[in-house]
Amino acid sequence: MALTFNKSSAVFFAVSLFKIIRQMYKVFINEKPIIITSSSKKVNNFPVHILKNIVLDEIIHKLRYKNIKGINLYTPDLEEGWQYFLSLIQVVKASGGLVMNDKNEFLFIYRNGIWDLPKGRIEKGESTEVAAIREVEEECGIFNLSIKKKLTTTYHIYFQDKNKLKLTHWFLMHSDYKGVLKPQIEEGITEVSFKKESEVLEILEQSYANIKLVYASYLES
Repeated sequence: MALTFNKSSAVFFAVSLFKIIRQMYKVFINEKPIIITSSSKKVNNFPVHILKNIVLDEIIHKLRYKNIKGINLYTPDLEEGWQYFLSLIQVVKASGGLVMNDKNEFLFIYRNGIWDLPKGRIEKGESTEVAAIREVEEECGIFNLSIKKKLTTTYHIYFQDKNKLKLTHWFLMHSDYKGVLKPQIEEGITEVSFKKESEVLEILEQSYANIKLVYASYLES
């Protein structure tokens, strides 16, 4: 799929970032990244800490409340370091979808004042694919969904009684549904609509960093 990147610096940045992120793990806190990497080089000039030496709640507090744009956590073995990082925090698993229709438009939701993609927690006994379809159906009132492929996995930290990490599996989906879309109001969703590519580029300028990464993974696939 061809895309003119000068239409949106946000998407161009996200695609570039997606290529880099394959070599690291990036976890967002209020749009600020914790970058877990096996490279000794600074990423984006962020301060570097040794992963095994950190107190995670202190790192999270700094990113939430201090004038710090991001933090690098160094580990000599990336996968081993990532598993160690996950052991420091409660992980909540979720699934969601980037849905296309027959016009090659993309389904977005307007949740709590920001354009987003439909997603939600994986229930006990569910596969990631089943959960993704269920959540998209519930949040958007759409049906006839089919999964085309896995796109990527994103990570962000939020506070709910304590700090938690949401790990979200993202899938590319298709639907030929022609009915009326119904936003799940109780989840803070006030609008659901399909957007043309030109509209998506504008939406991404004001959307979450992880949503940019999901769309970038689609462009790269």
